[in-house]
Amino acid sequence: MKRIALAILTLMPALILRGETAQERGRRVVNECLDALGGDRYLNMQNRVESGRAYSFYREQLSGLSIAKIYTRYYPDAKDTAHQLAVRERENFGKKEDYGVLFEQDDAWDITFRGARPLASDRVTNYKETTLRDIFYILRVRFHEPGMLFESKGSDVIENSPVEIVDITDADNNTTTVYFHQITKLPTRQVFYRRDPVTKDRNEEITRYSVYRDVGGGVHWPFTIQRDRNGEKIYEIFSDSVQINDPKVSDNLFLLPSAIKLLKPE
Repeated sequence: MKRIALAILTLMPALILRGETAQERGRRVVNECLDALGGDRYLNMQNRVESGRAYSFYREQLSGLSIAKIYTRYYPDAKDTAHQLAVRERENFGKKEDYGVLFEQDDAWDITFRGARPLASDRVTNYKETTLRDIFYILRVRFHEPGMLFESKGSDVIENSPVEIVDITDADNNTTTVYFHQITKLPTRQVFYRRDPVTKDRNEEITRYSVYRDVGGGVHWPFTIQRDRNGEKIYEIFSDSVQINDPKVSDNLFLLPSAIKLLKPE
């Protein structure tokens, strides 16, 4: 009898999981990820500063590298989180942070000593879509959005890691497939497809996340992020430090200075 009882107890977790629907399992996996990232502390993250080295690539060849400092600020004023960004981002480059890029809600600027030049519309569109479909942004901003579905696609071993695979689909039928490590519960990889606004080609966008560290209060963030497009590496960042909720990060950092010279688009 003891052996039978032990066998039943051993099988119970598997039986419970087997009884889950695909959507129940998908939401459970995503909830476990949110807990691993820091739970409420992650959801209450107001800003983030990532410092390190950023590399850009063209046809697998290094095309640029720089010391980078990326400032991110979340704003609660977005009413339509499916289409309106609830975040601003300032990317500064160089030891003196004397040039970079500013992404506002609808516009973006290339900032140098000459002034501020509007970024091309296709680059702004790419940034907006990439942000809206990023797993970390989805968890921080879009998690409770109406029509958001989390559907498990089962488990597998991808790039030598045991993972749970979940399709996250919004009300517009845009899907991001995320691979969560079965042990750490953290995202290791995500994939989505988008149409190039110029060529109309279908692009496969893959992002890999690794080297997670506690960045304060139990919040975890990846220190290495790599982005591929159609099988070719296009971007990689290695962070030396990541800070959250820094009181020195002011709203003025995410606004164009009133005296800056506005340049014509290229």
